[in-house]
Amino acid sequence: MKRGAEAPTLIASAQRALRLLEAAAQHPAGATAKQLARDTGLALGTTYHLLRTLVHDRYLERREGRYRTGPAVLGLSAEAPDGPEAGRIRLDRMLRRIAHELNAAVHYARYKDGEVELVAARAAPGTATADPANFRSGAHAHASGKTLLALLSAEERREYLASHPMVPFTPYTLRQPAQLPLLPGPGPRRAAPITQYQEYQLGLVGAAVPIVLGSELAAIAVALPLSQAHRLTAVAGKLQARVGEDLATAAFGV
Repeated sequence: MKRGAEAPTLIASAQRALRLLEAAAQHPAGATAKQLARDTGLALGTTYHLLRTLVHDRYLERREGRYRTGPAVLGLSAEAPDGPEAGRIRLDRMLRRIAHELNAAVHYARYKDGEVELVAARAAPGTATADPANFRSGAHAHASGKTLLALLSAEERREYLASHPMVPFTPYTLRQPAQLPLLPGPGPRRAAPITQYQEYQLGLVGAAVPIVLGSELAAIAVALPLSQAHRLTAVAGKLQARVGEDLATAAFGV
């Protein structure tokens, strides 16, 4: 046999790990180890060993006994260039995944240059995303805006409300600065999610949690139709559990 025709050396464990990654990518809501073992034809013991390694290196993440692709996978696609565009793609993928997992509309907002701005959003069946037309002027009414205002200093909040008066969007909109919530003390991620019940739009409820990375302030919010208001506390709790350093790092890359 000619030297150039020699079969390449293949690493079987690497092949098996890649098969698991491919299988997990087919389950946006996550799959159990048994499901992935069946999908790939791997022994269950081998599957668990590989899953532990992939989770450790953040190629997969495990939540409530189910495995899904993790943050280390997000930057591998050729579709994701370096720079702000890569951050936008990573953020959009995460919002899409969260909207699917929670069956709720989701959006990401930030406070930048003295303004509350809507950066990215994902709708869900039966629930539209935040209305971008009134987003800046409605920070006192939607959950993400109320969260960002709660993160500001008293002086920053006064300045913001002086240029963006608390106009009513619905009969339930808060009208006085003293009615706005505040996040107590350090570690705002541990605070309870901030909610709105038909304050921004009739028939819509929502909740938001802060994302803080250094001096950067942002919030991620979910929205549900009023008919599903009974789900809001549970959905907000799951959203809060998802917020961490990985999400903050990816979000502030946009």
